[in-house]
Amino acid sequence: MDFQHMSYFIEVVRHASISKAAQTLHITQPTLSKIIKNLEDELGVILFNRSTRHIQLTDDGDIFLKFAHLTLSMADDLQVSLNDGKLLKKGKLSLGLPPVIGVSFFPHIIAKFRDLYPGIHLHLIEEGGKIVEQLLRDAKIDLGVVVLPVDESQFDFIPLVERKLSLIVNSNHALANQEIVHLSELRNESFILFKEGFSLNDRVREACIREGFEPIISYESSQWDLISEMVGVGLGIALLPETVSGRIHTESVKVIPKTVPHISWDLAIIWSKHHYLSHAAKGWIQFIREWVWLQRNMI
Repeated sequence: MDFQHMSYFIEVVRHASISKAAQTLHITQPTLSKIIKNLEDELGVILFNRSTRHIQLTDDGDIFLKFAHLTLSMADDLQVSLNDGKLLKKGKLSLGLPPVIGVSFFPHIIAKFRDLYPGIHLHLIEEGGKIVEQLLRDAKIDLGVVVLPVDESQFDFIPLVERKLSLIVNSNHALANQEIVHLSELRNESFILFKEGFSLNDRVREACIREGFEPIISYESSQWDLISEMVGVGLGIALLPETVSGRIHTESVKVIPKTVPHISWDLAIIWSKHHYLSHAAKGWIQFIREWVWLQRNMI
């Protein structure tokens, strides 16, 4: 059933005349008469009583009038909602964000996005990077922030920042006064790592293995502050992103900023190449592109 024909029907009711409605609609009277007749044939009812001087609605016509008003109103609401989505006035967005990333610079990005698009509801899912990737593959979230590299056959991405891991040790540790530490010097140390499912777990293990040893893992956690506290009481050493280690302010822990070789920690926003992207997700991607460009071009 054609929405436009419904509006023509309403116009005939308003004028109580096909000829006057035809003039208002800028179509011929025969054309409008044929449209009304086709509506009646499609519905299998008579909409107008034509036996009087001014046509009048039948009982069925009165029912159809209420339906036509409701339908056209819903169609208008639908178009408004769709336009709001395109203009990012409304929408939902789910973002996978590992906790260790969330504590660094990301809250500022989220706050800026909210200021620009207050009608977009952002739902954060805090999981490790590998779990975030799986959630994207399963189409359970829209976007994710992870540590590069990623499988480029599965994901598109925008690089965000390039960082390195810093070594943190107890302030009484034999290495505490060094500015540079070779990873091979950590062969016999007890490591406190992020739990499996976090990219940092793999990153540290792989770096140690490349240096010829498997790290001795004494504890694992999903919280960077707990890891730093455990280092502070002498339970082991840890390798944390420099954005996180810079937040550690305690005399019980010493941050050694440089390891040889260094362990990179390059962040990116990623999304699946194989799933639908909502208007809100596309808006976020464009926002991130502009944010990255501004960061790289700031004087």
